[in-house]
Amino acid sequence: MATVGFLVLGLAVGAFGTIVGAGGGFLLLPILLFAFPHEPAAVLAGISLAVVCVNAASGSFAYARMGRIDFRSGIVFALAGLPGAALGAALTARVDRHLFDALLGVFLIGGACALALRPEGFRRHRGGARERVVVERDGTMHRYAPRLLLGALLSVVVGFVSTMLGIGGGVLHVPAMVALLGFPIHVATATSHFVLAILALVGVLSHLADGSFRAGLGRTLPLAVGALVGAQAGARVSNRVHGRWILRALALALALVGLRLLLTGG
Repeated sequence: MATVGFLVLGLAVGAFGTIVGAGGGFLLLPILLFAFPHEPAAVLAGISLAVVCVNAASGSFAYARMGRIDFRSGIVFALAGLPGAALGAALTARVDRHLFDALLGVFLIGGACALALRPEGFRRHRGGARERVVVERDGTMHRYAPRLLLGALLSVVVGFVSTMLGIGGGVLHVPAMVALLGFPIHVATATSHFVLAILALVGVLSHLADGSFRAGLGRTLPLAVGALVGAQAGARVSNRVHGRWILRALALALALVGLRLLLTGG
């Protein structure tokens, strides 16, 4: 795949990943798996996590300027997810490539089913949780009562699974934050991006430490540059996309990619 192709791919993945708050790794990694069928899973997971990290950091800056990130909740979730993220990245090199592809396919289809069964997913938590107010720069106000303890527990699992599979945690975090933790969808996507940037960075550092990321550095740079630009565009477009369609788009993308992985068998 030529450099220009990597740039375009990074741009598309960055834009869509920022719109849905998932970082784009759930699309990028399967494409890398198809394009490089004989490459070790740890190398491709390292590339994906590096691009997810750049994409999520770029998107987080854009969302922060909009005033859409719940930083207090995001810091709690990120700190809780750090141990799992380090462990998950360390285990990737020990997973057989065919098993890795199958696990990723099952994971993506499971995420799609969860979203399809509860496409709206909005559950306001009543009682016990302190109300939070997030006011965007354009004046849009979000009132909700996040379940931080449950969110911290979920973040441990999210950190482990997402870095082990190299896709970042957005595909788990966004649905969970909306359906279980009481977050409005646009706050969930923005806050998830903030958490994702931190957890993905831990995964990248783990792959650098074990040497598995070195073989992917040349491909990472153009992908990351494209994702950097795409994230800014995606954050702007997200203002015009209804939360319901964000969840539906994410569910469809997860299902298609997961089925393709299972049908090709790695």
